Amino acid sequence: MKSLPVFLMGCGGVGRQLLQHIVSCRSLHAKQGVHLRVVGVCDSKSLVVVADVLTAELDDSFLLEVCRVKSNGSSLQTLANSSVCQVFSGPEVIRKVIDIGLLGKSTGLAFVDCSASAETIGVLNQVVDFGCCVVLANKKPLTVQMEDYDKLVSQPRRLRHESTVGAGLPVIASLNRIISSGDPVYRIIGSLSGTLGYVMSEVEDGKPFSQVVNAAKSLGYTEPDPRDDLGGMDVARKALILARLLGRSLNLDNMKIESLYPEEMGPDVMPLEDFLVNGLPLLDQKIEDGIKQASANGNVLRYVCLIDDARCEVGIQEVPKDSALGRLRGSDNVVELYSRCYEKQPLVIQGAGAGNDTTAAGVLADILDIQDLFP
Repeated sequence: MKSLPVFLMGCGGVGRQLLQHIVSCRSLHAKQGVHLRVVGVCDSKSLVVVADVLTAELDDSFLLEVCRVKSNGSSLQTLANSSVCQVFSGPEVIRKVIDIGLLGKSTGLAFVDCSASAETIGVLNQVVDFGCCVVLANKKPLTVQMEDYDKLVSQPRRLRHESTVGAGLPVIASLNRIISSGDPVYRIIGSLSGTLGYVMSEVEDGKPFSQVVNAAKSLGYTEPDPRDDLGGMDVARKALILARLLGRSLNLDNMKIESLYPEEMGPDVMPLEDFLVNGLPLLDQKIEDGIKQASANGNVLRYVCLIDDARCEVGIQEVPKDSALGRLRGSDNVVELYSRCYEKQPLVIQGAGAGNDTTAAGVLADILDIQDLFP
């Protein structure tokens, strides 16, 4: 039985779902000859870790208790009285995490970042230097300035980040296989936001933009403040990750990012309730006009990322009705990859591209994909 020591950073929806997947897949993994040994879990304020990272593990009942505690909005510090772990908080957390990475230098250790923080890049770059593996659901470490990015990806065999772009969809794996075969990818276009995919397909049916956004919020498809989705930054980060895989030396500030609301309706200017009630309806006519114009051209509107030799941008584009993007409905993601071999008919990857369950499953698959690097 091969043992993979795992350290989890981030106990939000994806992190908790990952722990639950690890526990529920024990019998399956045993048949595959592998055991995921979770040695520690941390959030932005606290850390729980076994006393001996080299041999011990947090048992399954404790992992489920971590999920329960964090689901209730409580701190990991409430687990301080447990006999199976040590608990640290405050400034000690980062120092202790780096110490754990140093311990993994000889035996190997997988650092799994399921947080949504940009602050993890410093720790991740240090543990990469120690020879540890890194698995990411968090997009932000891959969209920092190029200097930090280059350091993080300097050991590509020890890095997996499939879930940063399409949740569980094999977008990055497919792209890497094409690139490795010597087939140059010259164009990528895709709908990489389940929220914006849903919104654009619903307004196509004649529903007002404001009504659709409010409905999406009620269904839980958007962030608590829908402007976090409508601003396009999440899609921009995904596009930047793909562009950098193609060898483009870009930063976010080099990209054209179209927001679906104007600056005067931004979170720093207009309160959320005012935006939902009074701001959104002012945007209906522009979206409606765009849909009519696209329809007159035989096209539909989609919010997409577009990457080619000259551009890396995200925003509303007209796409052919009969294309994979044009046929897209609901909250699915779809990506079209164009290369020498896929010139007339692109490689199309489509499916559920959001949700904690799907994203955590992608992270788990990435962890298992690096098992051959462990003794």
